[in-house]
Amino acid sequence: MAAQDFTQGNIMKQLFVFSTPILFANLLQVSSQFINSLWVGNLIGANALGSVSVSGTVIFTVLSFIIGVNNAALTILSQQKGENDEDGLKRYLNAFVVILTLMSVALGAAGFIFSEQILLLMDTPPGMVDNAETYLQINFLGILFLFGYNFISTVLRSLGDSRSPLRFVLIAVILNAVLDPVLISGLGLGIEGAAYATVLSQGIAFLVGIYSISRRKLAPFSRPAIPNREEAALIFKLGIPSGLQMTVISAGVMAIMSVVNSFGGDVVAGFSAAQRIDSIIMLPAMALGTAVNSMAGQNIGAGKWNRVHQIAKYGVLYNLLIMLVIAVFIVLFAKLGITLFIQEEEAVNFGTEYLQIIAFFYAFLGFNFILNGIVRASGAMFQVLVLNIISFWVLRYPLTYLFSHMIGEEGIAYGMGTSFVISSVFAFLYYQYGKWNKQKLFEKE
Repeated sequence: MAAQDFTQGNIMKQLFVFSTPILFANLLQVSSQFINSLWVGNLIGANALGSVSVSGTVIFTVLSFIIGVNNAALTILSQQKGENDEDGLKRYLNAFVVILTLMSVALGAAGFIFSEQILLLMDTPPGMVDNAETYLQINFLGILFLFGYNFISTVLRSLGDSRSPLRFVLIAVILNAVLDPVLISGLGLGIEGAAYATVLSQGIAFLVGIYSISRRKLAPFSRPAIPNREEAALIFKLGIPSGLQMTVISAGVMAIMSVVNSFGGDVVAGFSAAQRIDSIIMLPAMALGTAVNSMAGQNIGAGKWNRVHQIAKYGVLYNLLIMLVIAVFIVLFAKLGITLFIQEEEAVNFGTEYLQIIAFFYAFLGFNFILNGIVRASGAMFQVLVLNIISFWVLRYPLTYLFSHMIGEEGIAYGMGTSFVISSVFAFLYYQYGKWNKQKLFEKE
């Protein structure tokens, strides 16, 4: 799929065709983590699997801020595309390349040096520290590949191309699945092999992406040059609150876990298994959120506000249809899904009950993804940050705590579900009455 112009054409068809490869790319990313865990657990053992899990948490937390800056690229570049400003697109593309490269090098060096201290601060079990440190340091050495390969996907999606990123993700996933057993067991590298497999697969996918973009001229990359103050200021103005959104979400998830932990091992195990299924359930809504961000961004750049609101309407309708179908399947097959991960009866019962209660609330969480994606496309990153703070810290954590203490462990699901409903109301009210559509990212003469 070459770059696509979303400022004209059938919105329903465009949304479906554009979001589907994003969904499959997200699904591949999740499956890659699952396959990696299977190889590590089976070839090295439970201790190594725990070390990889701990390291993965560190990497995600450290990268959250940069991922936010990367998300800002989707808004800026899609608006430039919509404005048909080839020079502006080239300049901002260059600015993102320079800033993200410098950030990744700085973070990689800091992470490599302080890996052990970070793990000790997390109270990592002593028997896992050495393995986790090794895995973490290798990943930090290859962090530029991770940034680059994700940034290329973001750039292409902002221009309307979601199929090319899917190919790059597929390359990375296949390579990782093949290299894991070869490096871990075949070459006897153990946990180092698992880390090298991840870095090499991302590095090769990144290089393939660069080659493909250059050969097919998919994006107007140029020789890197120092960005001007205006470009850097806009990137940080959008990137900092966008990065903080990720931090708020990460901290909110940990707060919810503190409530779950208070109910003991069975509830923790059941909830953890349910969350693995939950991460797959939300992939369609997340894909739609990314799709509407890019599509709305192009139309905001072109000043076609009627199409922006049509994109929001169809995004909400698609989300509702997909999530209701998923909810029916969850109610029918929740227990089967939970038993893929755990077998203890009490834990299975809690996980099953949790999913069956919350199943029909997922559509409301999806509304947040869609409406916040539209608002984010305008550049209103700080406002979306505030909506996320309300969602997690004013609603989700307090309501989960309150409901669980009022009616017991099943209150966890009711509290979270209620927060989904109320936060979607906040998202709608801001979408309807807020001043997000007054944002002006670029001053034109």
